Amino acid sequence: QVQLVESGGGLVQPGGSLRLSCAASGSIFNINAMRWYRQAPGKQRELVAFCTSDGTTNYADSVKGRFTISRDNAKNTVYMQMNSLKPEDTAVYYCNADIRVHFFRPYSTFWGQGTQVTVSS
Repeated sequence: QVQLVESGGGLVQPGGSLRLSCAASGSIFNINAMRWYRQAPGKQRELVAFCTSDGTTNYADSVKGRFTISRDNAKNTVYMQMNSLKPEDTAVYYCNADIRVHFFRPYSTFWGQGTQVTVSS
């Protein structure tokens, strides 16, 4: 079975920084795209950033220039460096990844359990 485990969330003051990590483990043959989503109270889950296996990245307009997604393919881990944090960045952050568990199996999307990020003074 495949697991995604996020870490790095917490409470930070406006203007501060956090670095989220998400490590995939288990029966993994190959990982394609890895993504970060977030969900604020009372709002829909939204895509924040993604990174393909060849390093192509894309960001939501609300975080461009402040957040940076990266990955370490050898460690099956995706990161997100979040700088200049704002109160509106407060949310539960989830990672997901498109993973093949075997050469003959198609990609499936797996989700982590989420990590809380709170930006407040």
